[in-house]
Amino acid sequence: MQSLGEKKEYNRVVQGTCIKSNAAYLILHIIYLILFIIGLIVTQNNKYWILIILGGVSLLIYLLTFIVIKKGLFKLYAYICGFEFISFNSAATIICGLYPGFHLSIIGLSIVSFFTTYFSKVKRDIRQAVAWTVYSFVIYLAIYYVTLKTGSIINLEEWLYVTLNTINSCLVFAFIIFYLVIFTKYAMKLEEKILNESRTDKLSGLHNRYDLYNYLDSINDKTDYALAIFDIDNFKKVNDTHGHIYGDYVIKEISKIAKNYSCDQFVARYGGEEFIVIIKLDNDINKSFTIMEDIRSKIDEFTFDFNGIKSHITVSIGISKYQEGIGNDDWIKNADEKLYEAKYNGKNQIIM
Repeated sequence: MQSLGEKKEYNRVVQGTCIKSNAAYLILHIIYLILFIIGLIVTQNNKYWILIILGGVSLLIYLLTFIVIKKGLFKLYAYICGFEFISFNSAATIICGLYPGFHLSIIGLSIVSFFTTYFSKVKRDIRQAVAWTVYSFVIYLAIYYVTLKTGSIINLEEWLYVTLNTINSCLVFAFIIFYLVIFTKYAMKLEEKILNESRTDKLSGLHNRYDLYNYLDSINDKTDYALAIFDIDNFKKVNDTHGHIYGDYVIKEISKIAKNYSCDQFVARYGGEEFIVIIKLDNDINKSFTIMEDIRSKIDEFTFDFNGIKSHITVSIGISKYQEGIGNDDWIKNADEKLYEAKYNGKNQIIM
């Protein structure tokens, strides 16, 4: 199920794409209309009125579809565009012949249909996009061979043939590039979002265990690093007394404190009520103790108050400087042993 933020992002992307594409179609048909009017003026051929009326109708449709987009009726908009696109280009091809290239634009309809399917709010069914593609292909072949056999209704001036062919050829490429760019940008953002979520602990907002090990593996030289692990004292009692919702609140608040007072070090929720901070020492052996003591004291001083329930929470901390040749698990184990020593000695303290 989509969250409110995801729905807003969906609507923003789709509505923005529809507005841009509709504006492009509108401008395109204005250009067509201007060319048809110029053709009428230059040749004095009354048959150009067929093209002018055809272009005028399409122009009116794209003006009205802005209302459809504003109301968020994206599927209806897609259908209107699809049928208008096929109708206009089919009629223009029959009237003007193959050389102006109106029939080429029908190829781009397949891109729109697949784009619409991907961004559909309802169950995505690729068969609909395939059906549109097949329909477009059949229409394309039909008007191609009919026009090839019967010829055109209007013989355009050479300059108009060349101009329209250039516009329509460019349009096909622009069509494909535009939608692929929009889709690629959205897919990249979605991929980045999924990647971030896979590396983030949902409750605390900190890095998770998976990202912790990725980070540790990414450090080429660990000799100037220390690993601190801290654990919430008597957390089971907090959960049993005040409930798991209160326990979640405690974890969130402690995560904020750890993040805010870690001096931009890597902070992860290791699991349950345990947290790990990876500290770059910068050749200062006392840096890890200074940072962790700041976190410990801030938690000790903080009043945890949720739904009128107040409590005093402390943490115990174990710190281990990296030892040459040990693996990540052994490094964590060394810090964990110091943590249990802190617990054994009375809690709410740091052991290095």
